[in-house]
Amino acid sequence: MLTTNEIWQALEVVKDPEIPTLSMVDMGIITKVEIRGESNVYVEMTPTFTGCPAIKMMENMVSDRLKEIGITTVEVITTFDKPWDSNKLTARGLICLKKHGLAPPVKHEGEITQDLLAHVECPFCGSKNTEMKSPFGPTLCRSMHYCNDCLQAFEGFKPVV
Repeated sequence: MLTTNEIWQALEVVKDPEIPTLSMVDMGIITKVEIRGESNVYVEMTPTFTGCPAIKMMENMVSDRLKEIGITTVEVITTFDKPWDSNKLTARGLICLKKHGLAPPVKHEGEITQDLLAHVECPFCGSKNTEMKSPFGPTLCRSMHYCNDCLQAFEGFKPVV
């Protein structure tokens, strides 16, 4: 019989569909794992926003992964009882965002200001000599930036409350 820790480890290979260098665990989307019998597992997930078009696909990816490791009954529930926020990203998740070329969001205390977006760290060279070009990027959770040191344009992952 698998332990809860082993199930969490198995889920670490389930990648976020939008950012495939990042697992759904490191993204903070998988919020709860319960063993409910010898081969019965319950998983809760909270996607990054309610209108996410990949919710059903993510549920299936989680279920498929657990069935791969021998779990026969898998229940994956999407809940928005506790909304996702960018502070749920793990330390490894923040590193994976940088590897993907996205500036990770800064930790916040529940309030997002324009100043948090102003001088984010460049994911390519690490400089904070950056400027935000637009608070709007290709998705709702991203903004557009420019690094004045390495002369690269890049996207920043916005802090979300």
